[in-house]
Amino acid sequence: MSDASLSARALQNLLGDWRGGLPGAAYLALADRVRLLVLDGRVSVDTRLPAERELAERLGVSRTTVTAAYRHLREQGYLRSLRGSGSVARIPGAPAVLPVPPAATHLDLSKAAPPALPWLAEVARDAADELPAHLGDSGFDPIGMPALRQAIADRYGVRGLPTRSEQIMVTIGAQHAIGLLARVLVGRGDRAVIEAPTYPHAYEALQLAGARLVPVPVAPHDPRFDGGVPPHGDEVEALERALARTNPSTAYLMPDFQNPTGRSLDADARRRLLDVAARQGTVVIADETTAELDIDRDRAPLPLAAYGPPGTAVLIGSLGKTVWGGVRIGWIRAEPPLIRRLLAARLPGDLGTPILEQLIATRLIGRMDEILELRRSELRAGRDRVETLIAELFPDWRVPHVDGGIAVWIGLGAPISSQLALAARAQGLLIAAGPRFGIDGAFERFLRLPICQPVAETEAAVHALRRAWESMPGVAAADAGLLPAVV
Repeated sequence: MSDASLSARALQNLLGDWRGGLPGAAYLALADRVRLLVLDGRVSVDTRLPAERELAERLGVSRTTVTAAYRHLREQGYLRSLRGSGSVARIPGAPAVLPVPPAATHLDLSKAAPPALPWLAEVARDAADELPAHLGDSGFDPIGMPALRQAIADRYGVRGLPTRSEQIMVTIGAQHAIGLLARVLVGRGDRAVIEAPTYPHAYEALQLAGARLVPVPVAPHDPRFDGGVPPHGDEVEALERALARTNPSTAYLMPDFQNPTGRSLDADARRRLLDVAARQGTVVIADETTAELDIDRDRAPLPLAAYGPPGTAVLIGSLGKTVWGGVRIGWIRAEPPLIRRLLAARLPGDLGTPILEQLIATRLIGRMDEILELRRSELRAGRDRVETLIAELFPDWRVPHVDGGIAVWIGLGAPISSQLALAARAQGLLIAAGPRFGIDGAFERFLRLPICQPVAETEAAVHALRRAWESMPGVAAADAGLLPAVV
């Protein structure tokens, strides 16, 4: 059994506003929220939950409420209680230490990633034909094949940022790159600026490295959207203040089509941010996994590193959002001294990126313009259909109009995102609740809806959301305006 455990305070932060303002027994609301935390990974399987008395005191409820909630979770198969070990999280129907894959009957929109390219299998066969020429080597490649590193460098050149192959390290996807950078750039107790909301596995990697997170609010930039959060100019000022006042070792940002909000920073904002970061000695990690997924942006800014002194911004890219998540190829663009530090830190953890996948990636990057033309057409269709369907089925929801990226960040009008995500599971839809993208239970009024799936799947997902919405207790009151319609 794992030694992982959650304190009452940590679980309280994850729970957020678990009552949700909706009617029903308190113990059921608490059990449902813990269940969602387990299902979406915020509470890992085999993690020990706090004792009933401790949690009751922290939440300000009776011990009877917590006892009933734990009992309900045990009956559903989400808790396992062992004498002397307390109650540990699990998933029904699976060994306690293993996650269970989604049922084949469920539509999974918890991951905002497109299906594989239609011609991916053909490219893979061509790459396999080339593999025999590389079988004389050991096969361990911790930095990347020269041809692939050059292809990635050339792609940056096409985007307006001259790059040499020695500035590139090939990784096993973007998440591998984030984790590696976190280990090298963050010391235990260092501050790290993040956007809020943001990509959850990024802030988890920073926390694992020992960082103290400094969240800065981010909002979609849409004149029709009033989310009660800072507009674009205020957001940049908030980022500047956070960099100047907290003296972070690093900042993790998504300058283009931020996940999940879809907002992008203009050229002036990029200059201002890197100017402050350079003065503070902060290294900005720019996640560009969605940077080229334009739909109809007038003009794309240059990659972030073009707007500041060398070394101030480190760029991350991957093929996960353009080609397919199953091609585990990502990369880091940094100055050679940092590449050498990353190489030294990488070797104790893994010995390199698979050769066959690198051969596939080299061919694909050479066809990136063709790939992007297809993806932009798919994203446009997905975005437009989401906007139309949400307007028809959920007229009170707020859907910002995004210029690109993989998702929209929907304002629900009430703090019910977690309840809706749970109800959607009963309708055959897996979707990530808003708090998955924040810390301390924030963003219950929001829901991320991917736009990168086939339109038929998108339509099915929105209709499943409507059924889930209608099945929720208290939804009639929400529709009638009895719950606050603030986003």
